[in-house]
Amino acid sequence: MATTDKQDIAENARKYWSAEGYTEGGVIREVDYASQSGGLHPSLAGIKIVDTDTHITEAPDLFTSRAPAKYKDKVPHVRLDKDGVERWYVGDRNFGSMGGNVIRADNNKLLGRLAFPKLEQAHPGGHLMKERLQAMDDMGVYAQICYQNSGVTQAGSLMSLGDPDLALNIVKIFNDASMEYMEDSGHRIFNMGHLPFWDPQELMAEAKRCIDGGIRGFVLPDTPERVGVPSFLHDYWTPFLELCDATGTPINFHLNSAVDPNTITWDGFGFEQTLAVVATMFSIGNAATLGNWMVSGRLDRHPGLKIGLIESGMGWLPFAIEALEHQFDEMLPSKKGMLNKRPWDYFRDHFFCTFWFEKVGPKLLLETIGVDNVMFETDFPHPTSLYPGVQAHIVDVLGGYDFVTKKKVLQDNATRMYRLPF
Repeated sequence: MATTDKQDIAENARKYWSAEGYTEGGVIREVDYASQSGGLHPSLAGIKIVDTDTHITEAPDLFTSRAPAKYKDKVPHVRLDKDGVERWYVGDRNFGSMGGNVIRADNNKLLGRLAFPKLEQAHPGGHLMKERLQAMDDMGVYAQICYQNSGVTQAGSLMSLGDPDLALNIVKIFNDASMEYMEDSGHRIFNMGHLPFWDPQELMAEAKRCIDGGIRGFVLPDTPERVGVPSFLHDYWTPFLELCDATGTPINFHLNSAVDPNTITWDGFGFEQTLAVVATMFSIGNAATLGNWMVSGRLDRHPGLKIGLIESGMGWLPFAIEALEHQFDEMLPSKKGMLNKRPWDYFRDHFFCTFWFEKVGPKLLLETIGVDNVMFETDFPHPTSLYPGVQAHIVDVLGGYDFVTKKKVLQDNATRMYRLPF
């Protein structure tokens, strides 16, 4: 890998959340929490709502409290920088912010920024289990599929440390904590596992350990070649994908990290203008992930593979799949013998999508996309999260469907996707 590539990789975690998103400013939205914390709506009684995209903030002592003695002084730790913002460090290297936390400790919501400068200002449910479960009860959510919040476990940045054993231990500590969350929550919190995919042997060993330990899925980069690892076309990935296929363990692509929407916004925009466009384009970027897998031939090789398109919405999918149907005819004449299915068939057999703020998608496109392929999320406690008004939104957008359909979207599809124990 070229030196410049290594330098770029080292910047991944530091740039995971733009520093400007933590500056003073933004607007506090006052939330009448008493009216928003009544739990499950009566019309949804009998449904255990699974929120399929939320974020657990890595606690400041997550790594230092669990690290082997020889790594106590080397694993990620949190520092308060001179600008008043708490950030992760590995040694003296800035590994970026603590992630997105826009729900304030008093339940009000910060708009126009990515997080409060200090974790203590944010809702404790972002990283403390008791408070998280209470917030879920208040929102009427039974279980949550969770993802990391910071970029401290990004593989590219860990690879750039030049210490493979340290990098591996950081990943294992994160996964160990994720297994603890599941147990401590009474099997209501299911963190997605991370993998040391820079080493094929360690990749397989950790994947098996996670599956045996109850981890219900993995989060992966959509283009691993950007960090110097072969693409998913390469047989480098075949044993892992065969393992996921055989065990029913899903792989998840959270937004599309290969797309940098900052490069397509207008010069001269302020932070909030850029943020509004960037947030939208990251979601729609998962159309590339969808297309890559469909044209790859991988889905024919791994017929039971389940793929989550997470925090990317649902409304764009009919156009994207219809476009792929057209391109299969127009652009793939030499590959017709390689691909055994059509895009709509690949989608319905392999993919799950999520929605949160949308109205048009769940109201008008659910049956077109497929009632067996759509799941619900809130993105708590991130910017753009569906907060407040979770139950009111669900009742509004799914109110026209029968109980069986509501239960599929809110519970059964996620239960099937992640093999949940209820």
